[in-house]
Amino acid sequence: MLPLLLTILWMISLLAAGHALLSKRDPRAALGWIITCLALPGVGALLYLLLGVNRIRTRARELQEQGQGMHWLHVNQPPHPADLKQFPTSSTSQALITLSDSVTRRPLLYGNKVTVLHNGEQAYPAMLAAINAAKDSVFLSSYIIKPDAVGLQFATALTAAAERGLDVRVLIDAYGELYSFGKIRRHFKNTKVQTAVFLPLTLPQSLYFNLRNHRKLLVVDHTVSFTGGMNIRQKHLANNSDPRRVIDIHFQLEGPVCAQLRDAFMEDWHFATGSKRKPRDWPSSPVVGSACCRGISAGPNEQHEKLNWLLIGAMSCAKSHIRIMTPYFIPNRAQLAAINAASLRGVRVDILLPEKNNLPYVAWASSAYLFELLELNTHIFFQPPPFVHSKLLLVDDEYALVGSANLDPRSLRLNFEFNVEIFDHPTVAELIGHFDRARSNSREISLEEVDQRSLPLRLRDSFCKLFSPYL
Repeated sequence: MLPLLLTILWMISLLAAGHALLSKRDPRAALGWIITCLALPGVGALLYLLLGVNRIRTRARELQEQGQGMHWLHVNQPPHPADLKQFPTSSTSQALITLSDSVTRRPLLYGNKVTVLHNGEQAYPAMLAAINAAKDSVFLSSYIIKPDAVGLQFATALTAAAERGLDVRVLIDAYGELYSFGKIRRHFKNTKVQTAVFLPLTLPQSLYFNLRNHRKLLVVDHTVSFTGGMNIRQKHLANNSDPRRVIDIHFQLEGPVCAQLRDAFMEDWHFATGSKRKPRDWPSSPVVGSACCRGISAGPNEQHEKLNWLLIGAMSCAKSHIRIMTPYFIPNRAQLAAINAASLRGVRVDILLPEKNNLPYVAWASSAYLFELLELNTHIFFQPPPFVHSKLLLVDDEYALVGSANLDPRSLRLNFEFNVEIFDHPTVAELIGHFDRARSNSREISLEEVDQRSLPLRLRDSFCKLFSPYL
């Protein structure tokens, strides 16, 4: 009986190893799973089934297939696609448009208006005003909604909107909910607000605890929406006396691109609830401005690491200047190569990082990469406290990529993120001004400063670098 059992376990392990060999694109991941399956007959195959097979992608593809024929672009929605006459004619813009058209699944749309909102002082009143004025629906997704003074303002506004008969839905990430002792969901109990939890920490969903919904989306009446890097909590008020307060930037979008944010929300909603997508004639979003925008969903549910491709492609298209602002900077080898290649081509590259990070181990891992950029003339600056959580990629004076993703492996491989690319001279000029003012108040670091770190610090940083794919 035992030989038969061992034979069955070996056959299962061989099948699992063969699946890893054929399906894993990273040879290091494939080799690791093959060794695990063969070294631990049966157990290794079970681990591979639970942790190595991306069922998130399979489930997401099913939802996208359900949506075929009822997608926002095909149901009673004038798409307002952008044509070449509505763009700057520079080679930078055209190359970026061609790249994005090839790797994303949503079109670039003309007719939008973009408003830049700094910190909670500007973002939260605008978001609450939109909710209070809503007439049809309010869809909110946020990694963190803390039930503090700010979070409770949102809970009150959302509950009131639902009581007016609106379609109000709130999607909460299960891990992000742990950032506070209380849960915002409790304030929606016995109300008409619909709530759902993204990958709750219960079996079997808890097996995906490392895959988080980091998106920040608010869509109101299909005509106004908000996205960026800002969670909903008092810590994002810059005038707050809290020493842990956070500086951040958010964006209000009006126009046809709102349908793309709504589409991303609905995909997440049906994924989290397990419900089937049904046909619905969504109201159209009118043309309200001249900005060309595209919403980009990224995450382990997507077929490719499209955000990584876009970052590398954007840096490769730059002709004069690349500006990067990110709180967490752990570049992969391809991104390092793209930045260095741009510097060698004569493109000025400026990178703004927080001087004091809220996640020290991420900053330590980041420090281990800096010398590779500094020795090829990339300019790196440390922004003084408070902690700056803003995420921006600006290319020349024509292109902006904004949203929830950081420049690190967690955002680009593990998290569900949402970004928006913007072709709009006034908006890009405003963001360049914001970036340059922040740079002027920051301290530039040198290659000598990085090289002069003590041996214990270099060992610490290099040790953290080993775990950079998971930080």
